[in-house]
Amino acid sequence: MSAPDAQQGTPGTTDWAARADHVARSVTRHFGRRFLFLPGTHLAAPIRPSSRFPGQPWNYWWQAHYLDCLVDTGLRELASGARFDGGDRPSAGELASRLVTTIRLRNFLRYVNSYYDDMAWLALATLRLDALAERVHKPGRRRNARLQKSLSTQFESASTDDMGGGTFWSTKRDFKNTPATAPVALHFARTGHPVRAQGLLDWLNATLFEPSRGLYLDGAWIKEGKLVLAQEVYTYNQGPVLGTLLELGGDANLARAAALVGSIAEHLTVSGLDGPWKLVLRGEGTGDGGLFTGILVRYLALAAADARLPRVSRATASQLVLDTAEALWAGRTMRTDAANRISGKDDDDAWLVFSTQPQRPAAETYAPGTAVELSTQLQAWMVLEAAARVQ
Repeated sequence: MSAPDAQQGTPGTTDWAARADHVARSVTRHFGRRFLFLPGTHLAAPIRPSSRFPGQPWNYWWQAHYLDCLVDTGLRELASGARFDGGDRPSAGELASRLVTTIRLRNFLRYVNSYYDDMAWLALATLRLDALAERVHKPGRRRNARLQKSLSTQFESASTDDMGGGTFWSTKRDFKNTPATAPVALHFARTGHPVRAQGLLDWLNATLFEPSRGLYLDGAWIKEGKLVLAQEVYTYNQGPVLGTLLELGGDANLARAAALVGSIAEHLTVSGLDGPWKLVLRGEGTGDGGLFTGILVRYLALAAADARLPRVSRATASQLVLDTAEALWAGRTMRTDAANRISGKDDDDAWLVFSTQPQRPAAETYAPGTAVELSTQLQAWMVLEAAARVQ
């Protein structure tokens, strides 16, 4: 099956939903698998082809973002009444429910791990899955309530007054950072704890916000009694901060959200592009970095749709989403390697591969025959789902 044409649906428009369905099929078919061949389980392989890489690491937080992507697709399934992968295959919601159960199995029968940011991403994704289940009148909230309670206790424990506030990154409790504090704050905001969420946001604004660029730094340590900042600025850190600002609302938070959108457009986009897209977000490479830009785009889509923000901010957020999506789609390539097929599946579709860098063709960043990481393909899926929402 060939990739969807650029123009579908209403003449003169891009059918982003069709494109998102295509990448959803590609990822679920070519990375998705049973865990230990157990029926009713579902997990994503971290790399394809996997036979070349025995003893693959356990990427807990990649699976959490896989869950978020499945929920995105499930919401579109609900709106359209059609399954993304045909009527004889599981729905996105069914795969998502299996994934939540399988994450626990793979994580040694528990959802708790050593990294609070990992747990926060899973908790956020599961909240969205519960909301999807509620909309289709299927039980889900009660089953995942135990997960939420368990992880919420972890977030409360990790959010302390050390260093003036914030959330620890790991159980070592030696580093507080934006990757943990921002999604934990967003989780508090979405679960009825706005005061806790605002407290964490205030710490980020006071400690890790860099006024010169209007962006959030990575984190902070205490060394020899002094606060030492990690100066790195990553795309994904800005995303959950933006989400929390929007979730909490209020004049001050919304003003910060609008300013943050502008700073992202100014400092985190690729300069000197030859193509027609002006606001393409930079990529952050492979490995964990392969998720970073996709995470940011997820929250930019929320900003694009938020009528409380100024029109110019919404337009900028929308352009960041759509230009990045267009660049990724234009640079895609297709693979038909038999070695990349999942055993036991009727997998006659070509394998859709996206670049690690939106402005570069996938054939350059993933040369033919090289292995492809799940993180980078989830990133593209997130971006295309975001484009479908802001279209």
